[in-house]
Amino acid sequence: MNIILLGPPGAGKGTQAQRLQADLGMVQLSTGDMLRAAVASGSELGKQAKGLMDAGQLVPDALIVGLIKDRIAQPDCAKGFILDGFPRTEAQAVALDKMLAEGGLKLDRVVEMEVDEKALTERVVGRFTCAKCGTGYHDSFKRPKVDGVCDVCGSKDFTRRKDDNAETMKTRMTAYRAQTEPLLPYYRARGVLKTVDGMAAMDEVYRQIRAVLAGA
Repeated sequence: MNIILLGPPGAGKGTQAQRLQADLGMVQLSTGDMLRAAVASGSELGKQAKGLMDAGQLVPDALIVGLIKDRIAQPDCAKGFILDGFPRTEAQAVALDKMLAEGGLKLDRVVEMEVDEKALTERVVGRFTCAKCGTGYHDSFKRPKVDGVCDVCGSKDFTRRKDDNAETMKTRMTAYRAQTEPLLPYYRARGVLKTVDGMAAMDEVYRQIRAVLAGA
């Protein structure tokens, strides 16, 4: 099964993709990871990407789609893949569909994780992690049992992402609405779009996604 998870930054796409990967054997594909791997491997696409990035230029859609094409041809993608961060624009969606069709593949589902912008901003701005083991916490929703001490490893060192602030979230949401929201009618017209409540508890969001996939 091949799916896309759509939703603004902070909606939890990566978390849900990891659970699907563990339970269903699908492969989570990150275009950023694929770019770094291609550059490190010295492949032809990697060389092209490195040259563009070194020059401060954006990597074109065609090159990204080429990386995805190479990646999904690998044996570990036999059970399907999960894209969470690509496509971001309708042009990328069209290019992705064309590439998949040429390979005899298709998208089975596009799952939109619908969120409330104000509540999502609160969720993102309040999050922090243990610097030692990476366990996630939140100022309002999940504080350590002992204040200032990680529940898992006992470390007292915590960190916050610099971009987890209200102003950055406002910029991200504006970009999401302008660029990515137009993908919703595109995929709805193709009959593959389903929406889940991205503001529910993580387990409930996962249950909804699994129900959507079961009906694909």
